[in-house]
Amino acid sequence: MKRTLLGLSMLCVGTATIFPACSSKTKGVSDKTGWNYNDPRLGGFDVANYPGQQTGPGLVPVEGGRFTMGQTEEDVTYERNNIPRDVTVSSFYMDETEVANVHYREYIYWLQRSYGADYPEEVSKALPDTAAWREALAFNEPLVTNYFRHAAYNFYPVVGVNWYQANAYCKWRSDRVNEMILIKNGMLKKNQNQVNEDVFNSETYTNGQYLGTPGRGQKRDLDPNGAGRRNTAYADGYLLPNYRLPTEAEWEYAAYGLIDKNPAPRTKRRRGEEAITDRKVYPWSDVRSPRYQNRGTYRGEYLANYKRSSGDAMGVAGGLNDNADRPAPVYSYGANAFGLYNMAGNVSEWVLDVYRATSHQDVNDLNPFRGNQFYKNTMEADGTLSEKDSLGNMVKVHIDSTDLIGRYDRDYVGYDARGAEDGDSTSGYVYEYGKTSLINNDSRVIKGASWNDRAYWLSPGTRRFMQASHTSSKVGFRCVMDRLGSPGFNNDPGGNHFGKRKRKG
Repeated sequence: MKRTLLGLSMLCVGTATIFPACSSKTKGVSDKTGWNYNDPRLGGFDVANYPGQQTGPGLVPVEGGRFTMGQTEEDVTYERNNIPRDVTVSSFYMDETEVANVHYREYIYWLQRSYGADYPEEVSKALPDTAAWREALAFNEPLVTNYFRHAAYNFYPVVGVNWYQANAYCKWRSDRVNEMILIKNGMLKKNQNQVNEDVFNSETYTNGQYLGTPGRGQKRDLDPNGAGRRNTAYADGYLLPNYRLPTEAEWEYAAYGLIDKNPAPRTKRRRGEEAITDRKVYPWSDVRSPRYQNRGTYRGEYLANYKRSSGDAMGVAGGLNDNADRPAPVYSYGANAFGLYNMAGNVSEWVLDVYRATSHQDVNDLNPFRGNQFYKNTMEADGTLSEKDSLGNMVKVHIDSTDLIGRYDRDYVGYDARGAEDGDSTSGYVYEYGKTSLINNDSRVIKGASWNDRAYWLSPGTRRFMQASHTSSKVGFRCVMDRLGSPGFNNDPGGNHFGKRKRKG
């Protein structure tokens, strides 16, 4: 099926604007107090008629579940850093493709327009490192100049972006998506001139520190002592949770595509059947080959962009094997069963996790993750939120000892859990970066093979790391979003439900 990339881009934008109305006129009575909801004569407690979470622009749903995380092949590096273990991942949404140059240039353009005059450093620190293409003994200068900027590479994956920059892009994208939702639903008017502290931010908006220009669809305040109209709150069901980088477990789970609707007969599951009898090595079906195996036109074609052998980056003229010497367009090759492109090959991708070789021994078996740092909003002496900063963001600080009073959970003993049980003061392990190891709390996991990697790295279970501040021409990223509500998405209320047993007689 042919795809037009520009059309796909416009389609992705459009998906954010089609949101069922969450009516504040919904009638209902509390089954705990008997008081009416949405009744200004009885206090005006507002409860939305929530139709379910909508899929944000660029995302596809990934139904969670249990899987065996870790190596599927021989440990050729002898690092023993991905010993298999069973874990469960909650449902979430993931970018269909890697973030492309055109998407990241949109971000840079917006930063320049909003902050360039007074805070040019905000623009410069977000720019990708185009010099990441440079190598001492290879001629890559045309890519240094053109890869990020030229229209020929619009829909190629952005590279040269470090971990911090990728996270900042996720935050910016979250705010732009929520702002457009409010505009399309008439709750907020367009503001093309927003600059500095007057930029839309989801958190400052919901906390009442960003007002903008309200639209005619602004929510009615049902509080009898209220102001008549109010900003939309998360409880109204319109606003989406933040985009973010995936955890290592989420990325690996999504790459395997274990929901495959047409697997080989021996792995096909009936309704309610939980067994996964064969572990997949690659994101495509259960074939242990990076080449298309079925009969027909595509038989023998390569399913990913990677390096076959030394000196073979794309095959020979007239018979190019993966048809890409470096990165390929983000919609190249086939999507896996979740509809995700290039979860093997093209570029490796940043994930949230801090790297430790033995994380499998420490992290939880439900949504495993290493890298937590806990923050809170700053408060004034009178208990009100501190004013937003000059860039329009809420001011955050680490939690402190006062927030830990009464807590006895061994996994939550301070604001920084990056080295919990492996590298903090209570673990007994020390990583002296640059002396005894190349690991510290800024070492972040990268997943998947790149265009310059051998087939071994195509397996989602493999893992490597890089310093969060470093960049590479072989590393990009994609975003995810949390699924709120039932893991089966909007057509599934969650939990198992059984009909009422009929009475006898």
